[in-house]
Amino acid sequence: MGTDWGTLLLGRLSFDALPFYSAIATAAASLVVVGAVAVVALLTWTGRWGWLWREWLTTLDHKRIGIMYVVLSLVMMSRGIVEGSMMRLQQALALNAPGYLPPEHFAQLFSTHGSIMIFFMAMPFLTGLINFAVPLQIGARDVSFPLLNAISFWLTAGGAGLMMASLVLGKFSTGGWSGYPPYTDATFSPGVGPDYWIVALTLGSIGSTLTGVNIAVTIYKRRCAGMHLLRMPLFCWTALCTSILMIFALPPLTVATGLLAMDRYLGMHFFTNDGGGNMMNFANLFWLFGHPEVYILILPAFGVYSEVVSTFSSKVLYGYRALVAATMCIAVLSFTVWVHHFFTMGQDADINAAFGIATMTIGVPTGVKIFDWIFTMYRGRVRFAVPMLYALAFMMLFVIGGLTGILLANPAIDYQVHNSLFLVAHFHNMLIPGLLFGMLAGYTYWFPKAFGFRLDEWWGRLSWGCWVSGFTLAFMPLYVLGAMGMTRRTVTYDNPAYLPYMIVAAFGAALLLAALATLVTQLAVSIRRREALAVPAGDPWNGRTLEWSIPAPAPSYNFAALPVVDERDPFAQEKKRGQAYRPGFIHTDIEMPRNTGVAFLIGMGGAACGFGVVWHIWWLAIASLLFVVAATIARSFQTETEETIPGARVARDEARWLAAVRAAEPVGRDDETASRNRGLAEAGA
Repeated sequence: MGTDWGTLLLGRLSFDALPFYSAIATAAASLVVVGAVAVVALLTWTGRWGWLWREWLTTLDHKRIGIMYVVLSLVMMSRGIVEGSMMRLQQALALNAPGYLPPEHFAQLFSTHGSIMIFFMAMPFLTGLINFAVPLQIGARDVSFPLLNAISFWLTAGGAGLMMASLVLGKFSTGGWSGYPPYTDATFSPGVGPDYWIVALTLGSIGSTLTGVNIAVTIYKRRCAGMHLLRMPLFCWTALCTSILMIFALPPLTVATGLLAMDRYLGMHFFTNDGGGNMMNFANLFWLFGHPEVYILILPAFGVYSEVVSTFSSKVLYGYRALVAATMCIAVLSFTVWVHHFFTMGQDADINAAFGIATMTIGVPTGVKIFDWIFTMYRGRVRFAVPMLYALAFMMLFVIGGLTGILLANPAIDYQVHNSLFLVAHFHNMLIPGLLFGMLAGYTYWFPKAFGFRLDEWWGRLSWGCWVSGFTLAFMPLYVLGAMGMTRRTVTYDNPAYLPYMIVAAFGAALLLAALATLVTQLAVSIRRREALAVPAGDPWNGRTLEWSIPAPAPSYNFAALPVVDERDPFAQEKKRGQAYRPGFIHTDIEMPRNTGVAFLIGMGGAACGFGVVWHIWWLAIASLLFVVAATIARSFQTETEETIPGARVARDEARWLAAVRAAEPVGRDDETASRNRGLAEAGA
């Protein structure tokens, strides 16, 4: 009877779920627990719980939600990079030897590494930058659906929380980041690992779908007067196309994980070949999401590079309309290439040829972008600030990765290298110089607008050097290893020719760990030196778009009066005409969304429901789901959902900022990294 009550209360959860099967797993879980306890203790000791609730956990401000997305991404990236480095070290030690990781633990690592880096590092990072910058760039006060925006974030955070919980309770899936059955069905993987994967990805995919709807509607409906579509910054165009991809590409993933869950929980056979199903249905659904996902990841980075190259070349972006057209072409073509992910799975040769041609074709608009960025720099006044360094490294390294992608677009070549480290090298060659460098460039570029001070330049350059050299050493040798025949996901090997390359790759992984450490150090040093790095005037980079025309940090309402534009790069043109920083407009009361805890409660309820489903704690799953429904219904009865910011307060804020502008010393572009840069560009610089 006691056992029955224990099963009812705790489901499959028992002491066996604790990570004592491995000293490494125990240490990692302990680190997570100690970190969580330390954060709770610090907040309690400093008495910041009330501040945290009022200012962050309940906020509907798009800028703060964007910042929280980026913070979540950086936390998850730390785990992902550590896991990737552990795999490289294992392989460097595994020539005719077991290494230090047992095979099952190694399989968990490559599954969590891929899942975290795609769904809970890359997606939150790009969503955070889009959330932060797009409303500012289009002259809006907020996104169209502020509450939905917060719900999207907290659902994503709930999914990330389940990924971290899998490190402490139970074992994660060994089926890879793509979760193919039969590796993830109940017959081959009866444990909780695939359930963690299913529930975490489902929460994240729902959040991303809602974000896509929100950002698309915001761009369509919230642009300021005069900003028609072809006056939008390129980052807004890439955000729009990314949002459309989210709307159409994420639902197939949600369907795939839902059907896989039904296979596991209800004994159905959607993907069981000997039960009337077909595993290829999962492959098609997953990659119908998976390849547009590649462009969901890369298009925002292209937008960041467009802003950075134009700003740090002090030039109008070359080929604007061509870049817009190329962006839209990539978005459309991304839905025509998914079969190249399973050229080796037995479909007709004509189908492979058609998708190979489509895959080669999608490289054309990407090449257009590279040439336009180069022509933007031509005869420009190029300044090698940290964001620009990331852009230059991207252009050189991404072209290499793109060329290897053209090779893989050929089905005959793909047959030879599909399951090899060549593919791993290509994939990371796209996502590290492409996505990650772009996100770090955007993080550095918009950081002053978010917090009112620049990031330390010296530490930023050191971090950039570690990222670039670490990536090059960690992944370029994998092209050679793949061509030599080394398969991916290999825990041990017996060919001594592989060893020198694996040692170089392990050293590169160590440099990537150093890059992460220097990134954290840069932030800590910058916070300590924030007074010397402050840019209250708001324009530290001689920016060209609307976000640089307001104070730093940006006020909650963004603009004292909504702007009116009549051309691209409106702020650059205002500075050129000597019309920037003009006071004198009438300040009216501003209506902004009132903070609410509903989104936080829905996200945490969703995570609790997911935890209950994973461990078969059905009372928790049902109670959490009912709690989410109740919170949603309760919100519908709230009538006071907005707060009024008095015009007098707006006027005082504006006057204080304009006084800071008048007090600032204009600086030329050669001095923009100096401490005297207070955010005011020299006229005509």
